[in-house]
Amino acid sequence: MRAHLSKQEQANLLAVVRNLGILAHVDAGKTTVTERMLYLAGATYKRGEVHDGTTVTDFDPQERDRGITIFAAAVSCVWDGHRVNLIDTPGHVDFSDEVERSLRVLDGAIAVFDAVAGVEPQSESVWRRADRYGVPRIAFVNKLDRAGADLDAAVESIRRRLHRAPLVVQLPIGQEERFAGVVDLVRMRALVWEGDACQEGPVPEDLLDEARRRRRLLEESVAELHAEALEEFCALPSISDRTLAAALRDLTASGAGLVVLCGSAYRNRGIEPLLDAVVAYLPSPLDVPAVRGVDGAERAADPEAPLAALAFKVSSTATGRLTYLRVYSGTMRKGDVVLDAGIGRTERVSRILRVQADRHTEMERAVAGDIVAVVGLKSARTGSTLCAPEAPLVLEPPSATEPVVSVAIEARRSVDADRLASALARLAEEDPSLAVRTDAETGQTLLSGMGELHLEVAAEKLRRDHGLDVAVGRPQVALRETVTRGVSGLLYRHVKQDGGAGQFAHVVLDVEPLEVDGGGFEFRSTVAGGRVPREYVRAVEAGCRDALADGPLGGHPVTGLRVTLTDGATHPKDSSDLAFRTAGRLALREALRACAMELLEPVVEITVTVPDDAAGGVLGDLAARRGRISGSSARAGTVVITAVVPLAEVFGYATRLRSRTQGRGTFTTRPAGYAPAR
Repeated sequence: MRAHLSKQEQANLLAVVRNLGILAHVDAGKTTVTERMLYLAGATYKRGEVHDGTTVTDFDPQERDRGITIFAAAVSCVWDGHRVNLIDTPGHVDFSDEVERSLRVLDGAIAVFDAVAGVEPQSESVWRRADRYGVPRIAFVNKLDRAGADLDAAVESIRRRLHRAPLVVQLPIGQEERFAGVVDLVRMRALVWEGDACQEGPVPEDLLDEARRRRRLLEESVAELHAEALEEFCALPSISDRTLAAALRDLTASGAGLVVLCGSAYRNRGIEPLLDAVVAYLPSPLDVPAVRGVDGAERAADPEAPLAALAFKVSSTATGRLTYLRVYSGTMRKGDVVLDAGIGRTERVSRILRVQADRHTEMERAVAGDIVAVVGLKSARTGSTLCAPEAPLVLEPPSATEPVVSVAIEARRSVDADRLASALARLAEEDPSLAVRTDAETGQTLLSGMGELHLEVAAEKLRRDHGLDVAVGRPQVALRETVTRGVSGLLYRHVKQDGGAGQFAHVVLDVEPLEVDGGGFEFRSTVAGGRVPREYVRAVEAGCRDALADGPLGGHPVTGLRVTLTDGATHPKDSSDLAFRTAGRLALREALRACAMELLEPVVEITVTVPDDAAGGVLGDLAARRGRISGSSARAGTVVITAVVPLAEVFGYATRLRSRTQGRGTFTTRPAGYAPAR
């Protein structure tokens, strides 16, 4: 950014930036959509194919071997004078934290849906995550060329499962293998593809009545949600194209409506209007609210404001350690000293890179609205805030999900033990959803993650990237303990006198179950009259949290309880934070031994699609795996079965399902919390 640019010129440059992600269920076509967008925008000279292993964003060897996206990849292109920064996110449930970290820094997203399957379980899961961050979205119904493709059914599933008003702005020309193009209902023009060439023309006569009917339905839907469009709808025969487009942009930004487009990314049909919709409807950095720090301070998207950037991904490459940043305000230049506000440490930015998946282009500076990678940061981690040293600001980091599956891992050669420890630490740094710990009883190193595939990928990275020969144990689920019947008035006195200053703390606790989804822990104090000073109440809470690490049933973490401090006493000389923290920890441990406790195990919602002649056997197998069937529906010779199954019973299920259905069955899972172990 040149220093002499006026405020208006800087705003104009920010207005043509779009930071967006591609979100969907696994195998809905996210990566193919991304590849076609890059190809049509001129960022690549050849169309990449997932099945050939030639895609830009799936550049990791494991992604090409497995044919799925595992790691979020950032790319950028230019379309119609706008810079589009894209992040292709994973669709598999085991890598949902990659999606979470990407959503934290995006201004908009394209949700891709399969025209045959509609809204699938992981589509719904990533949609809820996007809701949490308030990310505006448009929808692209992909694979309209497949047998059984039905745009209306897919749109109805969006309405029913995502509770969002779909605003369909296109009408397909042809069905299934005869799908050739779309009618743009906003401009009432037909777009037909022959090969890679898109021809624009009038709406075909045989579709004109249907196009007019759907345009009217679109106007009615928009008028119900947008005041200005409603005024025009009531005053004139129809809403003008300009007003309709402006209303669609407003509804996208507010989340009141969802613009829906359609096409076939594999056959390169519908991508140009999708790029046009990105430019027309999704927000620029200027259109989203100013980023807010944890202390409430705000920073607007202004290149001249103090620097504020969030690290959302860290990776190690052959060229060094890369830290991926979203710059929210200010300007970062090569050689600048920046402050890691979370730890209060300054670091120097040695290089700034524009990222194109695994290829990088050096930049002299990055400004508000940019998504870039930087080299030279040694201590920054995922979630770190980098800011100007003279204007500290801490941004809220992406939330991390607790791992639910663990495996024991060790080097086959004892001489590699230190290398393995270093490699595991690096993996956990790059992927915060991985956790490494040592089992206190067995001394084994345990690697924990979000699922079986997640841990398989991590082990393979150790072998390929670090050259380590490792042995991996069988997966074990992460159990929890919870309170089913509490105790009241448990009194605990902590008195210690061994020379010098002593320790004295007296606490009385009530423990009861916490009836909320997802368990959790709640602490409160009802102590009156200052019998326990406020600083000691905080120490008691910290001690209680310490005690939650290992429960009485099997040393598993404890969740789903409320602890109330009802009374206590202090000593004028021997009471201290340490004494009350120790008392809180030991008191809660004693209370938990007196409570009625229950073991919890992680469960998943599994959706199995099988031929109708195999449904009976699959239902019986799910019941044998302690599954609770929640629904089934028939669709075109197949049966879709939904059940809640303990995660431990899903290990190895893919092989079992293939054998029962002669390879014709498929399944997907998504986390469904914890349930009592039976």
